[in-house]
Order: sequence, then structure tokens, then C-alpha cells
Amino acid sequence: MTLVTIRKAALAAFGFSCAIALVPAATAQAESFAIGDITIETPWTRVTPGSARVAGGYMVITNNGAEPDRLIGGSVEIAPRFEVHSMEMVDGVARMAEVEGGLEIPPGESVTLEPGSYHAMFMNLESPVVADEPVSGTLVFERAGEIAITYAVAPMGSPRAPGGHAHDHDHDHDHGHDHDQNDDHGHSHD
Repeated sequence: MTLVTIRKAALAAFGFSCAIALVPAATAQAESFAIGDITIETPWTRVTPGSARVAGGYMVITNNGAEPDRLIGGSVEIAPRFEVHSMEMVDGVARMAEVEGGLEIPPGESVTLEPGSYHAMFMNLESPVVADEPVSGTLVFERAGEIAITYAVAPMGSPRAPGGHAHDHDHDHDHGHDHDQNDDHGHSHD
């Protein structure tokens, strides 16, 4: 082999390995997961400051079945505690509360977990959420069971999933919550 042939082969191998390395990053931005009648679209979270004790998890959950199901729990690798919260604005103050008994996913409908509304809370973070480092976790449904998922990571304060896809689905069930531009902690991002 000549030196030119070796260089061309090395460059081709390098280019191929770079292309392969990019595939998981693109996939993590638009991943879907399914278990039983439940589909989870684009789970995502946001970069947190190093001192943060909590982070939020967002996604769209669709129940393709004929019976209701409930999101009753979950876990993430970066925090020992996972809760499903609701949030609503009352007299200009953000009020969050754990959803007792789990979040119902009605048959044939989708429920969006997003900033300013329902969301997962990752509590007592053991490490921050870092850009380009997806977060592994699980979701637990009353009927469908437990499924492993991966949360893509959006920039700090981002109102939508990585890649810019906002879930502005209109499913005629806003659960009585005002949707605003506040983050999980009532901070405005106007």
C-alpha cells in the first residue's frame, strides 16, 4: 500500500466513525418509546446549574387503548426521587403539587407534560443535567407496567424539546391549568 492509499483509507474510516457518532445524538432528539397501549414521545429535560436540587421531565404520553392508564411513578439515574407534579398559576403565583394517585392517561387521548403544566420532578439531584448527555430513566404505568426511557437534554430554560419541536397538541383537555411561559419554579422567561 502506498502512503496516499493509507491516508485515504484512514480518512474514510474517520469520516464513517464520525457519521456513526452523530446518529445517537440525532435519534435522542426525537425518540419514542412504547409499552402496551402507551406511547411516550420525545422525553426531554433541561440543563441545570451545578447547584440545582431539582429538574423537570417533559414528554407527550398517548394511550392507544380502550382503558384508562395512569403514570404512577418513575426513576432517573441522576436523582433518588421522581414525582409527577401539576402546576397552575393562582393570583400570579405558581403552585405545584404532586399528583396523588398518578396522572390519568385517558383512552384514545394524549397528555402533555410540559413547562408550566404537568411535569415529572427529578428531586434531590445527585449530579446536574449536562448538555449533550441524555438522562436514562424509567416510567411506571398502572396497567402498562415499567418502561426504560431516555430524556434528551435541551438548553437551560428552553420551553421545548431539543430540535425545536414544541408539543402544541390540542386534545380538548387542559385539566384546568393555565399554560404560561414560566418554568417549573414560577420564573418567567419572557
